[in-house]
Amino acid sequence: MNCEICGKEAPLFKTAIENTELAVCKECSNFGKVIEQKKLEHPKQKKPVTQSEEIIELIVQDYGEKIKRAREELNLKQEEFAQKIAEKESVIQNIESSHIKPSMELARKIEKFCHIKLIEQHKEEHKNIKLNFKDSSMTIGDLVNLKKE
Repeated sequence: MNCEICGKEAPLFKTAIENTELAVCKECSNFGKVIEQKKLEHPKQKKPVTQSEEIIELIVQDYGEKIKRAREELNLKQEEFAQKIAEKESVIQNIESSHIKPSMELARKIEKFCHIKLIEQHKEEHKNIKLNFKDSSMTIGDLVNLKKE
């Protein structure tokens, strides 16, 4: 088993640390009072790693500039443009100055009206790691090891 504090595979000691009994290594047992030494129950098991992909939609970085350029090419003032897409003029002003990002719904409405591309699809890869612990709990050391991978 692994130390519940640092995650190191080592002989473990049942230790009372801040009114909690933990199975910790020799070094971490110094943080509390040792109750008993535990035997190593099983060797460290490999964690199967699988990868999955998720496609997410994001609004382009230069959305304000693109919208303003498209509106100007249509020879529309902000007020006219806002009326045509049923939005407030102040919303259009804030979007064009990149003070606020349009919602996906509004971005799609503007894309359709102006014939521009504001939404991009990105692939996001995820590692799915199955942890093999007897009681399915994670230690701080497990989190450190996951972050390193």
